Amino acid sequence: MSAADKSRGREQEQQQLRRQVREIEQAAERATDPQERQRLQDKARRLREQTGERDDRRPRDLDPMT
Repeated sequence: MSAADKSRGREQEQQQLRRQVREIEQAAERATDPQERQRLQDKARRLREQTGERDDRRPRDLDPMT
């Protein structure tokens, strides 16, 4: 397997995880039970962390030196 194939495979995994995050976030928005909503939000956050994405709802550190 070439480096390009490995890179493509990782990108596909990342895309799949991002898709899962979106689906879980949408399910959380539809959830009527507060505990279920929180559980889904936590699950989405953990998956987002795996993809290396930041939560856009949190303030970002604007200092480029950190």
